[in-house]
Amino acid sequence: MFFKDIVGQQEVKSRLLKMVSDNRLPHALLFTGVDGSGNLATAVAFAQYLFCTNRQANDSCGTCPSCMKTSKLVHPDLHFIFPIAKSKDVKRSNDVITEFREAFLETPYLTINDWFDSLGAENKQPIIPVEESGHIIRELSYTSYEGVYKMMLIWQPERMNTEAANRLLKVLEEPPEQTLFILVCNNSDSLLSTIISRVQQIPFTRLKETEISEALVKKFGVNQESATQAAFLCDGNFNEAIKQLTQNDDQLSFLQHFRSFMQIALKFDANKAIAWVDENAATGREKQKQFLHFALEIFRDSLMYNFGSRDLVRLSGNEKQFLEKFAPYINQKNYEKLVEEFNGSYYYIERNANPKILFMDLLFTTNSLINLK
Repeated sequence: MFFKDIVGQQEVKSRLLKMVSDNRLPHALLFTGVDGSGNLATAVAFAQYLFCTNRQANDSCGTCPSCMKTSKLVHPDLHFIFPIAKSKDVKRSNDVITEFREAFLETPYLTINDWFDSLGAENKQPIIPVEESGHIIRELSYTSYEGVYKMMLIWQPERMNTEAANRLLKVLEEPPEQTLFILVCNNSDSLLSTIISRVQQIPFTRLKETEISEALVKKFGVNQESATQAAFLCDGNFNEAIKQLTQNDDQLSFLQHFRSFMQIALKFDANKAIAWVDENAATGREKQKQFLHFALEIFRDSLMYNFGSRDLVRLSGNEKQFLEKFAPYINQKNYEKLVEEFNGSYYYIERNANPKILFMDLLFTTNSLINLK
């Protein structure tokens, strides 16, 4: 992975290069950014640059043995910790490291949903279990094999359980010599404040539409019109822009799912409600959370539409058509309560609430709120 492969984030890349050139590299970095910002891909590109034996001014050479190994995620001094679907056969990251390498090399802008979809573990909660802390301490106790540094790259440290996070604190406070931690995080608010205090934060911004469209044309050879449209719709998320180009129909699926939910909620039908809840329960918790997030966006867009903002360019044609019919049901009396209920459902799904009970209750509550005049 080269720095030149990273879309945008010029300030981040310049900052990292300056750290190396000035020989002022902290022992722990926190790359914070939303999905599709490129923080994970940049972490791998930075590892390749540090291990490179023939560094150029602004990038790794790509041809030395260290670069070749890092580009395939097999460098012996580069260690990965990431969320897993824990089971009797999978207890830590190394048990599925081959699958992770394949997923990342296919999609460098990998998201947790992409990762769990590739594992066929959509119904499991992503977690970094306590067993990983012992692995971290053990791996870093060895001397480096080839490079000057030993690097521990932890993707989504906010998924650590409390015991694992507390154990990580000790090694972050007193790391072995020539050790570098890179924590790649999507939600720093979920990290322990004591971890944040021990790392240097590198914030990644949402990508600009021009950066995304230019990258799509360059990397995939699409025409400018298609690239511009995908950049409009992806909300600064390069991963989502790629999916737009490959005609991913997740958004359409969520729209149909939401439409069915609201039709049932509007005129409550017990048989249809039970069927919808059963179907929804089978999709897995990550998809359920995505559905709730999609619903919250529709509520917000509906209110904006009602207040005269009719130029919601990020919406697809299907969403715009639906919004025109649905928006009148959202008003100042029910909007805040709907947002509160759907946010609450998201919170409890994250904490392993029974989805059948939760979504049936949400249907009942939505029925009363959506019919408020």
